[in-house]
Amino acid sequence: MIEIERKFLVDTNKWSPKDNGNPIVQGYLSTDKERVVRVRIKGKKAWLTIKGKTNGISRIEMEYEIPLNEAEILMSLCHDFPIRKKRYVEEIDGMIWEIDVFEDKNNGLVLAEVELSDENQKVKLPNWILTEVSTDHRYFNAWLSEHPYTSW
Repeated sequence: MIEIERKFLVDTNKWSPKDNGNPIVQGYLSTDKERVVRVRIKGKKAWLTIKGKTNGISRIEMEYEIPLNEAEILMSLCHDFPIRKKRYVEEIDGMIWEIDVFEDKNNGLVLAEVELSDENQKVKLPNWILTEVSTDHRYFNAWLSEHPYTSW
């Protein structure tokens, strides 16, 4: 499957959560630029995700639900530190936006992502969008697991 997404910094003076969000913890077994392997725990569910090299705003993404106890074991094998964040989901003009409020070593970072069906798909940006960072590797979660936002 091909993942096509755009990523943006969020103006927290204009955006605020509409609910309690969902906590996510994710760790990385590989952060190689050719392939990223991630373990994610969200509530009582877990996934193993493999992502290929990014080309523009697209990349191969394969995701598999795995048992929670296996995810916890895999999490202990991850390098560096896990990414902790709360995810909020909003539908705006028929598009699903995921807004991630990062915690711990990435505290202060708030990113919004929107998945597209085509790289050229038009997106009406909400008024709380600041800057597009889709192609800036520093905002990839795998990078943030090794180079925390609070150390920039």
